Amino acid sequence: MKLSSSRREFLAGGAALIAAPAIAQRPPRRAIVIMCDGFGLEYMAASEMPTLARWRAQGIFRRGRATMPSVTNTNNASICCGVWPEEHGITGNSYFDQRTGRECREIEATLGLERLIALTGNRALASFTAPKLLWLRNNEPDVFARIARIALPKDYVRLRLCGEHATDVADASGTLLLDVSERRWSEEMLDALAFEPEWLPRVLESAQESGATADGVPVAAGAGDQAAGALGVGVDRPGPVSVVLGTSGVVFAALERFAVDPQVRVQTFCHAIPDTWHAMGVMLSAAGSLQWLQAILGADYDVLTAEAGTWPPASEGLTFLPYLAGERTPHDDPDARGAYVGLGLRHNRGALVRALLEGVAFGLRDSLDLISELGGRPALGRVSGGGARSGEWLRIVASALELPLERVAVEDAAAFGAALLGGVAGGVWPDVPAAVAATVRPGERIEPVRDWIEPYRAARERFRALYPALRACR
Repeated sequence: MKLSSSRREFLAGGAALIAAPAIAQRPPRRAIVIMCDGFGLEYMAASEMPTLARWRAQGIFRRGRATMPSVTNTNNASICCGVWPEEHGITGNSYFDQRTGRECREIEATLGLERLIALTGNRALASFTAPKLLWLRNNEPDVFARIARIALPKDYVRLRLCGEHATDVADASGTLLLDVSERRWSEEMLDALAFEPEWLPRVLESAQESGATADGVPVAAGAGDQAAGALGVGVDRPGPVSVVLGTSGVVFAALERFAVDPQVRVQTFCHAIPDTWHAMGVMLSAAGSLQWLQAILGADYDVLTAEAGTWPPASEGLTFLPYLAGERTPHDDPDARGAYVGLGLRHNRGALVRALLEGVAFGLRDSLDLISELGGRPALGRVSGGGARSGEWLRIVASALELPLERVAVEDAAAFGAALLGGVAGGVWPDVPAAVAATVRPGERIEPVRDWIEPYRAARERFRALYPALRACR
């Protein structure tokens, strides 16, 4: 059978990363791993199963929407699933929905912040699942009363694919219902919030088989986008950090042991490898900020970044705060808003773009500094996401972080990491570290620009001073 164009492209890209003996000398194996964006990616050595076509024919997907009754889906990790139609009995609440500030305060008041951190490793954030469930109870009690199951987007796909109500420890860490240090659901959290244990899926390690399709293909538990993406760039153990320039921006470090920032400004989650954890700082609008500005200016990205390159570092005092959808790290403020500060008559379109690229870089530096307090200063960042296509942006980020950045051979690190988990479930590799070692290959290295480092240190202090100043004006 012929591969679809998208899957042919993926396997061709993967072939560059997988040594020929790793595949060619093994009999064909197949596994499906489900990513947090709700797309099931088949990993196979030599054959194709027309699963996606059958899903569409059966009506499981119609223009990206799912159809099954009696499921409440709350997405803490991805925006692609959005809100499903109510006539299907499914309610969704996306990653960028920041309406749950009151519910976050309610959770912290109910448990006490210190106890909440001890139980979950995190404080209550607006994008987590538990506050969204409370929001439903407070604002849509009729919907809340009909809850039968809670599923993250990929786990709803799993339910339809193999009939198993299951999730993985990495994605479940963002529900605020998991005991992250013990890698199991927290009974105390469920009791305190009056949530039914029967709503929750069984929780598995990411490469563990969660079930099988009718064709007998094993379905891996999968992972959240950041944990899978970290595997895709080779961050399976302490060492390099993952730096993501996607819609959101992330700095992600694997930890040798469970550890929590005392002020919980970064999140500690289970990693997609047994007995391993990770810390990550998340900014909500990274490449999403550039997408916002590009839509307003109406020029191609390459043109805009080229014009940004004509301006000196720090954009002659122009500063951009990338808080277009609130912010997580380091402020945990769903009401934070973006701003340009320091505009002058000389500033043109290129200056606006450069200041935006720099503002995102400074936001990533906030996360890097906090993560370094938990696991030490890294010597290298492995970069991924759509923003990583821009060499100019990577030079800015490397200089602001004062950290060399390295691309890898695969652009979509999350999809590749998810495929590695599928490969482990399908028996291609014995475990996740072996899969990473066999496939991930570093590419181009981007060094900090020496002459930009000092200007960025000064500009970063101005950047950090602006948030509290503007917050006081609200």
